Amino acid sequence: MTERPTTIVDLPAGPVEYRLERRGDAVVVVFHGGHMRAGLTLDERVYAEANVTVLAPSRPGYGRTPLTTGTTLPGFADVTAELCRHLGIERVTAAVGISAGGPTAVALAARHPALVERLITQAAVGPLPYPDRRTRLLAGLMFSPWTEGVTWGGMRALLRRNPDLALRQLLSGLSTLPAEWVLAEFSPEQRTQLVWLFSRMRSGAGFRNDLRPREDLTTQVTQPALVIASRRDGGVPFAHAEALITRIRRAELVESQADHHFYEFGANWPAITATIGAFLATDPTP
Repeated sequence: MTERPTTIVDLPAGPVEYRLERRGDAVVVVFHGGHMRAGLTLDERVYAEANVTVLAPSRPGYGRTPLTTGTTLPGFADVTAELCRHLGIERVTAAVGISAGGPTAVALAARHPALVERLITQAAVGPLPYPDRRTRLLAGLMFSPWTEGVTWGGMRALLRRNPDLALRQLLSGLSTLPAEWVLAEFSPEQRTQLVWLFSRMRSGAGFRNDLRPREDLTTQVTQPALVIASRRDGGVPFAHAEALITRIRRAELVESQADHHFYEFGANWPAITATIGAFLATDPTP
């Protein structure tokens, strides 16, 4: 696994870092979750196999996109639409929101229905309050401007010295099951992938921005939506998916059997990717 190359463009609202992997005419815009940036990804083979172009911007505060570029959800949705125009992308087959990137995908679909044809959310934060007060306070301590580098530096050191212990600590907050049970399900190759991913994550100012109150635009989404969620996801409670299904008129729920927040390693991920491929090929008109 390697971090993929990215580009920076100066738009009227400010600089935006993005990754563009051109394939066919169909385009998906992928908004990654917390601690992630445009060059990091886990599994996008479903788009490669469907010959779909992937555009992945770093959200405000992550990577090389400053927090001042479209800080709010509606603001960065508009910035992303401007990025699409800059790149000559006239239609977006789907806005894809993963984890904390879910609200941004919802905002892009809600504010730019003439651009976005479909919405896909995966393990995504929905319209409910998130996170709880305890998690918010703890995250504020661990990822402040003074402690964020120390937090990730310590985690990277532990990942090198004792990767299984580090993974158990990280997975403890990402599953409703005991972390040792969850870790036992991962193959050696999958553990290596997770160690690689965690060792390259950074929070910048983006994660603190994700914890702020956000505008709910879910009821304004008119496109068909695929909501992918697991009942054993400890990172984002299943209730968020239920709220998305309730508030988006044309939403369909797809349940992941993953015992954690990383659905790409779940037992039914191949079936989910087949569902995603079929969804991208459906007629989006009502």
